[in-house]
Amino acid sequence: MRAYDIIQAKRDGKELNREQIQYLVLGYTAGKIPDYQMAAFCMAVYFRGMSLQETTYLTEAMAESGEQLDLLKFGSKTVDKHSTGGVGDKTTLIVAPIVASLGGIVAKMSGRALGYTGGTVDKLESISGYRTQMSKEDFLAQVGRIGIAVVGQNGNLVPADKKIYALRDVTATVESIPLIASSIMSKKLAAGSHHIVLDVKVGSGAFMKTLAEAQKLADLMIQIGKACGRKVSAVLTNMDVPLGNAIGNNIEVQEAVAVLKGESCPDLREISIILSTEMLCLCHGWTPKKSRQEVEKVLKTGVALEKFKQWIDAQGGKTDWIDCPEMVEKSKIVYEVNADKEGWLTAMNAQKIGQTAVVLGAGRERKEDSIDFTAGVFLKKKIGEYIKKGETIALLYTSREKLAEEAKEIFLDSLEWGNQQPKENPLLLDVMRMEE
Repeated sequence: MRAYDIIQAKRDGKELNREQIQYLVLGYTAGKIPDYQMAAFCMAVYFRGMSLQETTYLTEAMAESGEQLDLLKFGSKTVDKHSTGGVGDKTTLIVAPIVASLGGIVAKMSGRALGYTGGTVDKLESISGYRTQMSKEDFLAQVGRIGIAVVGQNGNLVPADKKIYALRDVTATVESIPLIASSIMSKKLAAGSHHIVLDVKVGSGAFMKTLAEAQKLADLMIQIGKACGRKVSAVLTNMDVPLGNAIGNNIEVQEAVAVLKGESCPDLREISIILSTEMLCLCHGWTPKKSRQEVEKVLKTGVALEKFKQWIDAQGGKTDWIDCPEMVEKSKIVYEVNADKEGWLTAMNAQKIGQTAVVLGAGRERKEDSIDFTAGVFLKKKIGEYIKKGETIALLYTSREKLAEEAKEIFLDSLEWGNQQPKENPLLLDVMRMEE
């Protein structure tokens, strides 16, 4: 078997079998197949696509390229949630303790920020003392003890995806639905949870810009999950506007805690409830109505907040700041962005707002970039509000004083104004479930 023949077959639109795909993936991971041949294969897939069977084979081969987590001892209650990436998306911090407080088992490996989308691991590392790296034994022990643990991705987990994604990133082959689906689902399979809820973001701040694209991706991932013996649902949510008001790291953690305390931020609260509800439907078999009632109950009674404290404490993080927000480290420099005109705020480009946060120091453009945990953007106004000239639209937090003006210009460029109040866009666009 030769890589050349496999690339040629895919280039010519032929369907590959399991052995061919495994040979290519495992050979590339082991360094036996060079970058230029894998790049050629990715480009062939970009133009020719892949069948469901081929994409399933690719997903399985990538999952099998490294260590796989065995969660069988926790039974059928294991459930994971994956977001395709958004701006201000801190739902894991809310959803995980909600679900764990209701008997779900959340053993989760999360990623870091890259580009304009935030990473859960970076948010958690903004909590003093929190350990995002644990031995497998300690990770599983914590899950068994309190029902929840969230760490950074294990270096031995799906090494094929790390290599292939890095190659796709520099060869203009990221935007391929089979390659996106296999990248996401290989990590979910290797992480071991029996049930998976996918939060597929749609809009200006997401990789999927249209609902049709998002539905196509979601359907493919659901079918891959079914073929691999997992139960999968997809919740398609609006990312034309950042989720919540905070875009950063420690300010997003504070906002997540505010939701757990029952304080404001209705859009973030609602999406978190929707995701938690879907996760509980899968792992317990409850109806959506019963699941939502239980979710709202643990939010109202503070049970979910206590589970959050228990989780953070178990992983070495300090928790005294939860009841004393004034203890949280603040950014040294705060800039107000004031409206230079009057009118209705009709649109906000979430991607540009995410880029604003990156310029301020809250994200990274390259994997080796460091992050300022106190940097970010806090939105004082959002779409649908009437703003008078001189009113504060946002606060910019940074230690990069020289780049504040650049960040301000990017932020202002993200806004659109009008003379009429815009129609309210729905938060939830679709829910797609696996057919029995």
